[in-house]
Amino acid sequence: MACRARRGRPVDCGGVRLVVAQCQVDYAGRLTAHLPMATRVLMIKADGSVLVHSDGGSYKPLNWMSPPCTLREGTTDDGQVEWVVTSTASGKGPADTLRILLAEVLHDSSHELGVDPGLQKDGVEKHLQELLADHPTTLAEGLTLVRREFPTAIGPVDLMCRDGNGLSIAVEIKRRGEIDGVEQLTRYLDLLNRDAILTTKGPVRGIFAAQAIKPQARVLAEDRGITCAVVDYDALRGLDDPTERLF
Repeated sequence: MACRARRGRPVDCGGVRLVVAQCQVDYAGRLTAHLPMATRVLMIKADGSVLVHSDGGSYKPLNWMSPPCTLREGTTDDGQVEWVVTSTASGKGPADTLRILLAEVLHDSSHELGVDPGLQKDGVEKHLQELLADHPTTLAEGLTLVRREFPTAIGPVDLMCRDGNGLSIAVEIKRRGEIDGVEQLTRYLDLLNRDAILTTKGPVRGIFAAQAIKPQARVLAEDRGITCAVVDYDALRGLDDPTERLF
């Protein structure tokens, strides 16, 4: 059942639109996927993305289309409402298409969410960054702070420091050190090592700091030449003196 393009019209997505509907979803592009008729939540975000959610299984959508894409609403030959989401074609191949056939709409609402302030760091993690910025030698002898939240094209590094030999040291701080954190620091280091100013004394090195670091994360970090540093939060805050412990 093809959508009648001549009757198609852009779907309003000025804010976030939530639609609960009996629907069938078909994706065609680099592969094909089919979701048979069932009740689902359709989300149209202001940035143009379209997501299809079910009531279980995962927080991730069953299918989605990321911007830039075009969403148009029309009707099939038998009069049913159909949304056609088309991505912008790239040099990698033809445009992807997501067809959503709506048999019955149970709910349809739009909401203006306003400007999002962005992800705020965990309170402990943020405080760790502040404390380590004040006491960088906790991480390594001779370390001095250059800047907090040192910018890169993919986000800021928590701390940019310099060691006693003048080498640049990028520090990523987590409350719990896991593989994702190591991967994040690896991406930062890849970008930072392209900067001729930062690498005048040698390549930028990395320190992965956390209150606890999982064994798998430590193995990955050390394999990539990243130093791991376990941080004692209470000692940094002056609430615990390690020299007075029995064990």
